[in-house]
Amino acid sequence: MQELVGYCHSCGKAIYCENGFLNGTVQEDQTLECFDCQEQHQDSMS
Repeated sequence: MQELVGYCHSCGKAIYCENGFLNGTVQEDQTLECFDCQEQHQDSMS
């Protein structure tokens, strides 16, 4: 089952909950971020 949860705060990509798993992360400010943007953000910090 796939359910739309929201959109990535950085790129606007749709983020879904699939079979109970969120395809992204919830940030400290309660916004959503897709895994691709999260990975880019982590790479830029290192």
